[in-house]
Amino acid sequence: MNKFKIVLLVLFFFQSVNLICQIRLPRLISDGVILQRNTEIKIWGWASPNEKVVLAFKEKTYKTQADPYGNWKIMLPAQNAGGPYEMTFEASNEIKIQDVLFGDVWICSGQSNMELPMERVKEKYGEVIKKSKNSNIRQFLVADRYDFKKEQDDLESGNWIAANPESVLNFSAVAYFFAKEIYEKNHVPIGLINTALGGSPVEAWMSEDALVAFPKAYDEAQKFKNDELIKQIETSDKKRSDDWYNELNANDKGISENKLNWSQPDIDDSDWDLMEIPGFWANQSIGNVNGVVWFRKEIEVPKSMVGKPAKLYMGRIVDQDFVYVNGELIGTTGYQYPPRRYEVKPTILKEGKNTITVRVINNSGNGGFVLDKPYYLAVGNDTIDLKGKWKYKLGTTMKPLDGPTFIRWKPEGLYNGMISPLINFTIKGALWYQGESNTSNPSEYAKTFPALINDWRQKWNQGDFPFLFVQLPNFMEAYPEPRESNWAALRQSQLETLSVTNTGMAVAIDLGEWNDIHPLNKEAVSNRLALLARKIAYGENNIYASSPIPSNSKFKKNKVIISFENVGGGLIVKKGSDLKSFSISNDGKNFVWAKAKIIGNKVEVWNENIVNPTVVRYAWDNNPSDANLFTNEGLPSTPFELKKK
Repeated sequence: MNKFKIVLLVLFFFQSVNLICQIRLPRLISDGVILQRNTEIKIWGWASPNEKVVLAFKEKTYKTQADPYGNWKIMLPAQNAGGPYEMTFEASNEIKIQDVLFGDVWICSGQSNMELPMERVKEKYGEVIKKSKNSNIRQFLVADRYDFKKEQDDLESGNWIAANPESVLNFSAVAYFFAKEIYEKNHVPIGLINTALGGSPVEAWMSEDALVAFPKAYDEAQKFKNDELIKQIETSDKKRSDDWYNELNANDKGISENKLNWSQPDIDDSDWDLMEIPGFWANQSIGNVNGVVWFRKEIEVPKSMVGKPAKLYMGRIVDQDFVYVNGELIGTTGYQYPPRRYEVKPTILKEGKNTITVRVINNSGNGGFVLDKPYYLAVGNDTIDLKGKWKYKLGTTMKPLDGPTFIRWKPEGLYNGMISPLINFTIKGALWYQGESNTSNPSEYAKTFPALINDWRQKWNQGDFPFLFVQLPNFMEAYPEPRESNWAALRQSQLETLSVTNTGMAVAIDLGEWNDIHPLNKEAVSNRLALLARKIAYGENNIYASSPIPSNSKFKKNKVIISFENVGGGLIVKKGSDLKSFSISNDGKNFVWAKAKIIGNKVEVWNENIVNPTVVRYAWDNNPSDANLFTNEGLPSTPFELKKK
């Protein structure tokens, strides 16, 4: 090796050592950060072993020294709400953190209903978004990440972003409305750490320490520490999906058999059948098949709507769609849950006849157009209704496609990747909206969910900080007779979790949508969370914040008398004159509807044909649409099941 190369290597070595020695802060402690007010907080980071670190803040200096492993921390005395401030860190390098505020920090976690951004509800809350500019409400969006081997100590990316009409579209809707409500009440900065992932079960958010008590989940977490296994699964999943879609596209008659693709407006569709949209094709002539079905509709567009940008609303479609207007692709959505909202360029629409074509790919279950969703074309305030008869034709049939493995949802992975990096950061409390992905085993959730709460509190080492959660809302079709329901059973597990100290549950049994697992009314959900926070976290003891829950029950020979707590200004029947959605049983298996009446803070339940009842239920269904027991303040009673002791 010549001398020149040796010199370069030496320089590179010393430069690398210098970079390693420089102090580094966690992603959370960065420009725009909101730090927790009114309590001593930890400021931490990394440096070279034994390196001295100095923090200059508000005309004071705080000194510390890294340990032999390069970890350091400074305990900052409690600060009042306010800012902005600047922090300067000095060691072998200097770091300045600007626009620092002190306020209240909330962890916002769970699955898709917590993750769902304001962008998804922008039509409903357009005016709120326009007025959202507020530098005192900020979100840190934690990037999706899983790790089965190691509890990560930092995040790979992320920034603190203040709310404004552009940025707020990426805020969690539930978290934003919560922050807005709390800020308007207390006028202190609110920091939201949005760490949620759609479809995730509770076990994914639990540490390995917590999972030890749940052998099945613990064993699965150990299994996925094998990188080679993960690679094999991902390769197999991708090949299965690629093969399925390649075969589908190769066999789709709408693409392969015509000189003109079926998306084009001039094809001959005289032999196509008719179907009512919205609806599903299982009950049509093609039957309950998977594959591709094409849909076409001709509409008359007046001159007043031509030459202007338009919006096409196609409700929700199961599963994937490609939408064309006059033969031009205007948008596609890859899975069933997002609302279909497509922009139509001003050059596409023409006066007179226009053709809308939708290619629908359904890989499993019932394919088609979800009912009770918006289907129309809009130009300004002018609209054309698209519900009604559409022509349709089968492109090809396929065997159902098995879903992917969703490794990211496996136990422990999200805790290690998306919670562990946060636990040194002092918080006010946690908001949680999750449970849909655990409805297959609701009884287990009665154990895992409290275990998660205790796990997080132990890891944060902040005592029993407020943990506020949303009970599952009403969803799916309502049934005329009493029946078993895993969604109801999971709500019961959530209700029982209130036995964990300093928790609060926002009941949402009246805020769901039968046809959408992602109901739009996030503001009302957040308002109920904010009510709980005002009482539990902020000490407003003179407000009615919690929904009614049963506190005691007396099973008599021909009736059940249920006492309630959290009744506020009194129990009322909200809709109609009679209480609904109560059912009763003498054997715990066969239930019938029951009559019920309010007597003060109690409800008396009975059925003339049931003697010696042993179980009573309220709102025990996926979608108990007639549940009408409320407080005068408008809070619904929790669904529940009570058994004779």
